[in-house]
Amino acid sequence: MELVLRARRTRIGALEVGRVLPQAQRQMIGPFIFLDHIGPVMLPAPVPAGTDVRPHPHIGLATVTYLFDGEIMHRDSLGVTQPIRPGEVNWMTAGRGISHSERFDAMREQGGKLEGMQAWVALPDDAEEIEPSFVHHPAAELPLTALGGVMVRAIAGAPLGVASRVRTHSPLYYAHLDFTAGSSLAIPPEQPERALYIVRGALTAAGASHPHGSLLVLPAGATVSVTAAAPATVMLLGGAPVGPRHIWWNFVSSSRERIAQAGDDWRAGRMPLPPGDDREFIPLPER
Repeated sequence: MELVLRARRTRIGALEVGRVLPQAQRQMIGPFIFLDHIGPVMLPAPVPAGTDVRPHPHIGLATVTYLFDGEIMHRDSLGVTQPIRPGEVNWMTAGRGISHSERFDAMREQGGKLEGMQAWVALPDDAEEIEPSFVHHPAAELPLTALGGVMVRAIAGAPLGVASRVRTHSPLYYAHLDFTAGSSLAIPPEQPERALYIVRGALTAAGASHPHGSLLVLPAGATVSVTAAAPATVMLLGGAPVGPRHIWWNFVSSSRERIAQAGDDWRAGRMPLPPGDDREFIPLPER
């Protein structure tokens, strides 16, 4: 294993998450510059409004929210309103700038379990300033294939030869893997940079056992075999590097000056808010 990192517990508003990327030892895996493990948490009934993530901006990246449990309502400045449910892909490309909110409308009265992953994918140089967009793919559109005792759901790219319809702007892959007890999987070097994040359970690789909350950074160019003694849920991510990126607050860019400009635009109200969700927003933090 090239490197093993542990998710750091942190808070986003009222929610506690495991911050997987970036870390001091490793900022990116391919174009993946940010990865949070949301929950698992039982939201109380009624879910407090303070748990919602108010409108906030992004540039230079695509956000990918993938849930195992719960439901989040997405609203953005393009006018898109889309519930995010388990097993679905919601790919929001910020490009030159977008704002969105994430609220718990459907869970408000009953509460319930919330768990999922949120990834940020840095856009390549020629796509950093493209027009923003949002694409939703129902769970039924994502290919699901059994490789021995491992179920592979392809979120994006063609992980382990299972191709997704989700369009990306640079070479990458992203997959949800469910291991049955005693199952093994060989991860070939399909991408220049690859990692496994253990959501639930544990994996053994090269004689070492790694618990949930671990990010296993795989060595370049090598096939790596992993085994799960008990059922495990794992995310496979990787891709080709897009070059150095700066990250501050919700902004990603190859240029520090562009990030500063985005901050000025948000502070001055030059970035639109989601229609129908424009009564409040998260203010620009102090640098």
